[in-house]
Amino acid sequence: MNSSVSDIDAYIAEFPLETQRLLQAMRETIQAAAPAATEKISYGMPTFYLKGNLVHFAAFKNHIGFYSTPSGHSEFEQELSRYKGGKGSVQFPLNEPLPLDLVRRMVEFRANQNLERARAKGKK
Repeated sequence: MNSSVSDIDAYIAEFPLETQRLLQAMRETIQAAAPAATEKISYGMPTFYLKGNLVHFAAFKNHIGFYSTPSGHSEFEQELSRYKGGKGSVQFPLNEPLPLDLVRRMVEFRANQNLERARAKGKK
């Protein structure tokens, strides 16, 4: 992984073809779930931004990492329990289908959180 890439297309292009397909499927799922979000590279990873960081994802040797903050993961803790992960991260193995419906729901949850937080800040 090259942390000097400037956009998600360049990031994805650095990986083997099968990993590229998984990364692109992840990207398209996130775009569909949060069409108002913008893309950028943050922390060396593809990031979607909507009134703050929404989610990040990244490819590694054996998995796709998905990062939706601790609140995004705690909301879906039971469904994520079959995967390795941490407080705000989960590892989807490269040799299994990506759980794109779960990713979509997590992104929608996070988008609602970010928008609600932005509305609350605007009312103060």
